Amino acid sequence: MNTLPWLLELIIALFILIGALVALLGSIGLARLPDFYMRLHGPTKASTLGVGCTLIGSLLYFSFLTDGISVQEAIITLFLFVTAPASAHMMAKAALHRRVKCVDKTLNIPWRDQ
Repeated sequence: MNTLPWLLELIIALFILIGALVALLGSIGLARLPDFYMRLHGPTKASTLGVGCTLIGSLLYFSFLTDGISVQEAIITLFLFVTAPASAHMMAKAALHRRVKCVDKTLNIPWRDQ
């Protein structure tokens, strides 16, 4: 059985801890931010960065143990980095089209100028 070098263990632990902290902050943002447009940023950023860091930590761990790149984690990470921003953009565009209400202090709302 392969044993991990302490530096690799430290790097993996840092990726997983950073991922967990960013996911926690995204969850708090989802719960506390006042309107849809602001709430959209919390989970989107958290899923992209938080889950991405966790998957990179997992990729490093399993790549070292199997003496090759862990393809599953690499594909999931790539898929996540491509789809999360695109889906957030589409949700924001749909909300703008439906004129979802936002906080009164928001500046430059497209339909207020009409």
